[in-house]
Amino acid sequence: MEKLTVIIPTFNEAAHIEAAIQSVLFADEIIIVDSFSTDETLGIAQKFPVKILQREYEYSASQKNWAIPQATHKWIFILDADERVFPSLKDEILNILKNPDPEIVAYWVYRNNHFINKKIKYSGWQNDKVIRLFKKEFCSYEDKRVHAEILPQGRVSFLKNLLDHYSFTSIHQFTTKLNRYAVWQAQDYDSQTGSITAYHFLFKPSWRFFKHYVLQQGFRDGIPGLTISYLQAYAVFMRYVNLWILRNSKKN
Repeated sequence: MEKLTVIIPTFNEAAHIEAAIQSVLFADEIIIVDSFSTDETLGIAQKFPVKILQREYEYSASQKNWAIPQATHKWIFILDADERVFPSLKDEILNILKNPDPEIVAYWVYRNNHFINKKIKYSGWQNDKVIRLFKKEFCSYEDKRVHAEILPQGRVSFLKNLLDHYSFTSIHQFTTKLNRYAVWQAQDYDSQTGSITAYHFLFKPSWRFFKHYVLQQGFRDGIPGLTISYLQAYAVFMRYVNLWILRNSKKN
């Protein structure tokens, strides 16, 4: 049976880290990659058989690409602190490691997303999937500040069971992340975007709201679906506001 390293990036995750670690105690190695937390994250983590590494945070892909070579074993599972591996997914992972297909280098996993303690079934989150189980020598994250994906060098398959994701417990937490990502996305989009016009500030956010709320049926998630759709539109608006600010600062 192949051995598995689980990597958990953290920064001030005291509310989540214990449950996250407990959900992956079946792993042969657990590495906490901490960005110098100032809460009780590390104190809680040290109660468990984990390896703790610390590195200043740049952005998610950079942190994970630094962490991957630190793993002892060739199979890696990346787990965010607000995610949980429940028994059905654990059993599937272990079965794969018992007899791995030599042609497969990575696995997609779909996520059950929870927003302010409500499971979100629509709103564009119903098809949320990420590559999390992979062979370290064949995979790394693309160099993007926001929403970077694994770039696998080989065949990718799908896990049948879902990864549970307890994404946001408050609107403040959600908007804080959206505002931070908007600044980073402005940097990523600078070389890809022509002149900024009213189209970027009016049409693109409106389209994003329509996409999440109507096409992806956010209305079926009630008030949480409406909130998600509105804030996704707000995120697009703020991306272009920050891009406009970035370009003006370069001129000056």
